[in-house]
Amino acid sequence: MTHPDIFQPYEKLVEIEILGRRFSVPENNSLLRCFQYLSLESISYGDFCWNGECLNCQVWIRDGEKEKPAMACRTTVAEGMQIVRLAPAIDLGEAAAEAGHE
Repeated sequence: MTHPDIFQPYEKLVEIEILGRRFSVPENNSLLRCFQYLSLESISYGDFCWNGECLNCQVWIRDGEKEKPAMACRTTVAEGMQIVRLAPAIDLGEAAAEAGHE
């Protein structure tokens, strides 16, 4: 799939876990851009400010035994990141189901 030049330059995909499913997403990008990589249309047309003011892209990341809230638009993806909860506005749609692998 070809993606527009909305992503930060990347050389490889990193594996993260979203709600128990594994996905490969581009390194060096915010989580919100990675969600957009997985589901271009639903995230592109979603109700997001992209600058951390609206809270519509809030996620919860596993940090040891705890869950840490974070804004997906301001958090850079990291290999092995575990996202355990998503704000209701984040709809990864069917494309994410197809992109995930177990």
